[in-house]
Amino acid sequence: MHHYETLTKGELIKIVADKAGIPNRTATLAFEAITDEITKALSKGKRVALVRFGSFSVSKRAARMGRNPLTKQEIRIPTKKVPRFKPSRELKKRVSRK
Repeated sequence: MHHYETLTKGELIKIVADKAGIPNRTATLAFEAITDEITKALSKGKRVALVRFGSFSVSKRAARMGRNPLTKQEIRIPTKKVPRFKPSRELKKRVSRK
């Protein structure tokens, strides 16, 4: 069984605050501004590219037939937009080195 650690939003904000030498509140505001703007861009169908990190985009998942696991009855699952993340080549390299 694998054990994965999770870096929480609060921990990430603390790290940013410490590295940048800014108060936690300022780092929180910056973090929330960034995530809000990424979310707004994606909701408008835009792509967000962060050089040397990766890009966020939206793709459309086609409608399909599924099955209710409790009743086994077939159900139609509608078309849906889903966010995607594609890591940059550099990010892939850095992660594989660790």
